[in-house]
Amino acid sequence: MARSSSLLRTGVLAMALLASFLGVEALFDPFNIFGGRPESDYLDPFGGRATKSPPPPRTEREETGAAQPNTMGLTRVPPLGEPSKASHDTMTIKVTVRDDKPDGAWTIVSDNSGVSAMHLAIMRHGRAIMFDTATTGRSLMRLRFDNCRVDPRRHKTDCWAHAVEFDYTTGAVRPLKILTDTWCSAGGFDAEGNLVQSGGYFEGDRTVRYLSPCHTCDWKEHPYSLFEGRWYATQQVLPDGRFAIFGGRRAFSFEHLPKPGMFNHQSVPLALLRDTTDDVENNLYPFVNLLPDGNLFIFANDRGIIFDHRSEIVIRDIPPLPGGARNYPASAMSAMLPLDLRGRQLHGGPELEPEVIICGGANKTAFKVGEIGQYGPALKDCGRINLVKQDAQWATEEMPVQRVMGDMLILPNGELLLLNGAAKGCGGWGFARQPVRSPLLYSPSAPQGSRFRPLTPSTISRVYHSTAAVLPDATVLVAGGNTNSGYNFSGVDFPTEVRVERFTPPYLDGRRHVANRPIIDPHSLPREGMRYGAKYTFRFRTPLDPVVEADVMVTMYAPPFTTHGYSMNQRLLILSVTSYIPDPQGYAITVDAPGKPELAPPAYYLVYVLAKDVPSVAVWVKI
Repeated sequence: MARSSSLLRTGVLAMALLASFLGVEALFDPFNIFGGRPESDYLDPFGGRATKSPPPPRTEREETGAAQPNTMGLTRVPPLGEPSKASHDTMTIKVTVRDDKPDGAWTIVSDNSGVSAMHLAIMRHGRAIMFDTATTGRSLMRLRFDNCRVDPRRHKTDCWAHAVEFDYTTGAVRPLKILTDTWCSAGGFDAEGNLVQSGGYFEGDRTVRYLSPCHTCDWKEHPYSLFEGRWYATQQVLPDGRFAIFGGRRAFSFEHLPKPGMFNHQSVPLALLRDTTDDVENNLYPFVNLLPDGNLFIFANDRGIIFDHRSEIVIRDIPPLPGGARNYPASAMSAMLPLDLRGRQLHGGPELEPEVIICGGANKTAFKVGEIGQYGPALKDCGRINLVKQDAQWATEEMPVQRVMGDMLILPNGELLLLNGAAKGCGGWGFARQPVRSPLLYSPSAPQGSRFRPLTPSTISRVYHSTAAVLPDATVLVAGGNTNSGYNFSGVDFPTEVRVERFTPPYLDGRRHVANRPIIDPHSLPREGMRYGAKYTFRFRTPLDPVVEADVMVTMYAPPFTTHGYSMNQRLLILSVTSYIPDPQGYAITVDAPGKPELAPPAYYLVYVLAKDVPSVAVWVKI
């Protein structure tokens, strides 16, 4: 078996080298995600790689349906090939239809997003940012011929966009130009709502990028800013608004993102990352959560720690989570459960008890057996742990179906939505089978054994490189899915997916109390935003029926950066309501803002008002 795997690697690598020599872009080594690279590629802090002058632009042959020269725009989606046997093998869960328990609904937002959304983030100017990687070659979105990038690996021009700004209301798409490769990179939002994005592949692995929220903005890039190459790393916002980036391939360390134009000259070793690396790694994209006391919970492979990032010491180890591996390529789902601040963080209330949940994943050997075409079942269990208790142990429960490479989102009402992914195999191009089309709703406060509820399945399989994000209107944007090393629409088990869906959760089901959905008055929002520990007053109304204070909840959501099944920096806070005054025009409601940045780092948040569990359309509020 080992000899067959070695021969397979050797053959594919030889093909890739031959393709490179001949200038053939269609061939690419899908296994080089675990291939070696010279240490100098990672450790040279000043980016002293040999460079060549870029070649002059050349005209590319137009494909049928492509945008005309000197224009930019979408190309047509190629015809899909005949479905394979593997594509028919999907997993759905029977939904029990009950009038009082709607199960959600799916709609298509767009048939062509231009790029397949390997990475996804929701910006405060009403757009989603989607991007993939230059490695896959041509996308379905054309840049202008006078605005092409130079591909430093192939030494020619690349006139295909690898990032877009997507209007999730209309489906309109605007191409964005990325110069360095963002393959398997990380990201988050700074205090001004800018997308700060780091790492990637090849010339992009030490790059830090910035994208501002405006309709004409484009990427600003700072190559060689990081000390180590960060490929499959996790970027975490800290209480002071800075970012730290953890791990990545052969990067057993963390470092802070430098200011624009500055360069890091060192990183900080983190033993957990080296200790949890096995023969196929299984500890990439580590799960990182900022805890209310300012420390970090870091989890990799099957182990976790509480880490003081200020003094750079491990405070304590977390017991291992048995059953298999949980990080890429095993690719479980994880989130910190909502932080309920009602009566807690002010006036000497009880201590917050943050809990983290990790669901699914794969056996530690899943990638190795995937190399020889075997796809074992994914993991079915969820582990949940209280991180305040010194002697805490993982409490486990089972999902209705096993899942790997899924997405886990915190909904505005505090429930979790689990969707996308597969029931067999692991992360990696072509290394999974049996897509799971049924979302699951997880209710954290329900009794164990009754927390999971299957919802209406999608008709689209989204496996590797798929993403999802909560929108301001409390629906969920679902995009991406590409198990192939290029944009392939025929001759593959799972064609590259460029369709974009919207999932409407059960709390927006069209019944009478949904018609009474709260409406926040944006003109009532204080211009200065929230201040830590201060009162925050605004107004809302309900269109049909009055609601009493006991019916109302206010939540505050940090939109994440999502890739490879992990939503970085995602958190939901339930705010304390301290005043509730009805009048003929609606309600004046006052909440306590989070008391400290350890609870809510400085940023723009989505604030929802929920009445009888029905969320309003959110407003963006800065703290």
